[in-house]
Amino acid sequence: MIVEDDFEVRGLAAALLEETDLKVVEASSAEEALDYLRLHSEEVAFLFADVRLPRLADGLDLVRTVRLKWPWIRTVLTSGRPLEQGEGDVLRGVRFMPKPWRALEVLMEAEKAAQAHQRN
Repeated sequence: MIVEDDFEVRGLAAALLEETDLKVVEASSAEEALDYLRLHSEEVAFLFADVRLPRLADGLDLVRTVRLKWPWIRTVLTSGRPLEQGEGDVLRGVRFMPKPWRALEVLMEAEKAAQAHQRN
C-alpha cells in the first residue's frame, strides 16, 4: 500500500512496486489508507507512506495506528525533510527513507514484506 498525496510520486512508487509480487493499492491520505486497512488488513504486507499527508492524520499518525493494530505490516516512512525531534520515537520497527528515495531500496523492502507475508 502506497500512501502519498503527490499524484506523480505516488504513481512512480506504484509503477515501481508493480514489479514485485505484491498487489499495489494507492491512497492519498492516512484516512483513506485506514479505511482500506479496516476492511483488507490481512491482505496488506507492505506500507510505504509519506510523513506529510493532507487532512487530520499524517504519516506518523498512520504508522502509530498500523503498528498497534496490524504489527505484521512491514512499514516504511518517507519524507523530503528530516524528522523533527520526537518524531523518531514512532520509528521503532519502521524504516525511514529520505526523499528522493532509491528505487532499489524500496523494492528490497517490498520483497522482504512479500516473503514474510507468504510465510504467514
